[in-house]
Amino acid sequence: MHPQKVFGTSLSLLATTQLSSAILQPTPPMGFNDWARFMCNINQTVFTDAVDAMVSTGLRDVGYKLVTIDDCWPEHKRTANGSLTWNTTLFPNGLEWLSDYIHKNDMLFGIYEDAGTETCGGWPGSYGHEETDAKTFASWKVDYLKLDGCNVDSVPGQSDEETYKQIYHKWHTILPELQISFSESAPAYFVSDKSLSDWYKVMDWVPSNGQLARHSYDIATWGSGDVWDSVMTNYGYNIRLPRVQKKGFYNDPDFIIAGDSNLTLTEQKSQFALWSSFSAPLILSSNIPALTKDQLAFLMNKDLIALDQDELVQQATLVSQDSTFDILSKTLANGDRALTILNKGSSAATATVPFSKVGFSSAKSCKYSVKDLWTGETSSLSKQVVAQNIPSHGTAVYRITPSGQCKTITPGGQIFNTFTMDCLSAGSSVTSTKCGATNAEFFSISKNGTISASLAGGNCLTANGSKVTMETCTSAPQQVWSHNIQGYLINKASSNCLTAKNGTSISVAKCGDELDSQVFEIPL
Repeated sequence: MHPQKVFGTSLSLLATTQLSSAILQPTPPMGFNDWARFMCNINQTVFTDAVDAMVSTGLRDVGYKLVTIDDCWPEHKRTANGSLTWNTTLFPNGLEWLSDYIHKNDMLFGIYEDAGTETCGGWPGSYGHEETDAKTFASWKVDYLKLDGCNVDSVPGQSDEETYKQIYHKWHTILPELQISFSESAPAYFVSDKSLSDWYKVMDWVPSNGQLARHSYDIATWGSGDVWDSVMTNYGYNIRLPRVQKKGFYNDPDFIIAGDSNLTLTEQKSQFALWSSFSAPLILSSNIPALTKDQLAFLMNKDLIALDQDELVQQATLVSQDSTFDILSKTLANGDRALTILNKGSSAATATVPFSKVGFSSAKSCKYSVKDLWTGETSSLSKQVVAQNIPSHGTAVYRITPSGQCKTITPGGQIFNTFTMDCLSAGSSVTSTKCGATNAEFFSISKNGTISASLAGGNCLTANGSKVTMETCTSAPQQVWSHNIQGYLINKASSNCLTAKNGTSISVAKCGDELDSQVFEIPL
């Protein structure tokens, strides 16, 4: 139905994209959507039962307040005046009644529509009816619109990317006045194995049009195979996008599918921990009344929800990545750092992470309070975190609080090309290699924009003409870089872009138009 895969001045700040409307979503939304669990097998009771269960279990009270109807809800034909209306068999009391039911339970009402001529399931789309449909939704007291991107016809003289931009921007001109939050599915229609150039372009403009964007494939639906692969696929696209996220706009790797019988409890917990580390939307697509005590326990883990809803809403970035572990970190509003460790391997394994790799000082005098967000246990440590026996497909999560004079944060980690997913490596020359979590792949990002191989000699990334070398750090313009929403690493001296070509070659070249070879992610 929706796309689904089968099986700046300094680097310390994200480039900002100004939202022309007030921030309608100061933190990522949390709630329920029926699609991955029920698809078109919906009716009024699915939603009233979900609301009742969210209230009775306490899900609502810890933040899950958005209830969204996905595809298949309308009649197949518009009314005589061109308006959408609901299927009266499925919703005998009507969507206005359901909206009131949701609101009376202190929750928010969301609805699905499509930017094209038809929805993905074949119901009426909103193309050419945008203002009429927006006013209809407002009359039903809709708080949130998920706008899909099926059946968008090509426009002569325009690229598909330009057509989507025009349509989604039209919605943006309408919805803020109606105080309806806007979830854009446009990026999902530009994911490609051959090139991500158009996907990057769409990700550049979605933050100025809405509050969140579903950026890649649909998460696996109930009963489908390779569910963990689906989770990991969407995770893999999300780690390409930290530069885009900011307060008021959130990268959406799609639904939390707690309760899916094709995921182990460990895998379900792992998805929740990863999405929370990303400050991603936490939208459950589950049979809420059937969730077990164990599932409800991790979904209502207040420490992980606090990680997701942190005021900075920073997305965790890669400290290191190899064949077994992904290690990620992010800064929290009070100066703490989150540390997240994903075991991708087939057996339990132990990971050791020095505090220097989390962005803190490794001085012996420094002490850190480390809280395990699964167990709630807190330890006082000075050197490193040792995550013992993380199960296969499990994720360990810690909150690290610095003390005394050890609160300065210097972000560090891997710098990778987001198309090839290869990492920069510092040696006698600067190369692009398969990521292996080596010290040569660990770069520290200073406030003045220099990038140093702090664990492999300490020299700084330097542009000499078109060549890129590692040289003694002087903060000369050739060593100062900025990172913007396009993902370019731009050298101050030349205004040219870091470029990965011919597999392992790294150079500096004129900045192109979202070229695959020039888009990089950096640690934050």
